[in-house]
Amino acid sequence: MSSLLALLLVLQLAVAATPLPQLFDQALSASRSGDFAGALPLWNQVLELAPNDAAAWSNRGNVQLALGDPQAAIADQTHAMELDPTSPDPHLNRGTAEEALQRWAEAEADYRWILDRDAGAGRPPDASALYNLGNVQGSLGHWDQARSSFVAAADARPGFAMARSSAALSAFQLGELEAAERELRSLIRRYPLFADARAGLTALLWRRGARGEAESHWASASGLDPRYRQPEWLLATRRWPPVPVQALADFLALSSG
Repeated sequence: MSSLLALLLVLQLAVAATPLPQLFDQALSASRSGDFAGALPLWNQVLELAPNDAAAWSNRGNVQLALGDPQAAIADQTHAMELDPTSPDPHLNRGTAEEALQRWAEAEADYRWILDRDAGAGRPPDASALYNLGNVQGSLGHWDQARSSFVAAADARPGFAMARSSAALSAFQLGELEAAERELRSLIRRYPLFADARAGLTALLWRRGARGEAESHWASASGLDPRYRQPEWLLATRRWPPVPVQALADFLALSSG
């Protein structure tokens, strides 16, 4: 036997001998650290040992989505639901994968399942489900509904700064500039290093003709997160409404000219 084959055999035996809880922790650690390529085979090994572990299926589904396979992610999350019909996590995770495929109605149904479950049990609504529902509503152009969902998400989870920023940007989209400005300024006072609010206020101030202050906020925002220079990222990933995206693009075009 060659030395390479012997080494591979030793490694396989070591993996096979790894206790399930330790293997689960290794897979979870790789997922949380963003090592998705390394996490996937670990979750595969977990599922070989524990094929009825709903959490493992759901975690593998999240990794599948991160690796760019939303269809596989949906299949894993659906199987997790079959194993644990009461858990909200697979619904939240499947909704995210459905959004990646622009399957808005299916994503909304998953988020509403969570919200209906909370309401039926007399619990406060799930902030993440509300926030994701707002993203779906915004993607469909229903910015008034999206704003309401974002506000509800912020109310459900104090300190949910991104939900408050999304609510302000929805107000911007709806032409309620004073309300949007108040909220964005409030966020910046509370979170001075929050790039989203800085970039949003840049766009709004530019639209209102306050170029000097807009440039000041942009200096902070662009230093904190350069992705705000990318309209495609703002629309597709961060999910800004189109009016603020266009306002920021106009600001950048003239500022760089």
